[in-house]
Amino acid sequence: MDFTPESGTITMFSTTWCGYCNRLKKQLDAKGIGYKEINIEEVEGTAALVEQLNGGNQTVPTVLFPDGTAATNPSAAEVEARLAA
Repeated sequence: MDFTPESGTITMFSTTWCGYCNRLKKQLDAKGIGYKEINIEEVEGTAALVEQLNGGNQTVPTVLFPDGTAATNPSAAEVEARLAA
């Protein structure tokens, strides 16, 4: 399954209980940055994908950018800058 987001948006892998995920979502909403949220505890195969992106760790939020790169627990400012690049 391909989770690569459309240009100008991100895919955020998260869990319902992750405080860092909730904080990032609020910041992205405030900046008007679009995102698709994928709960790694509910969508089959995504926990393994997050592990692959993070050297074996299921660290969230993990953000996937349109260019195929990823970032672990980025700030909203970093997301904004990388989308603008």
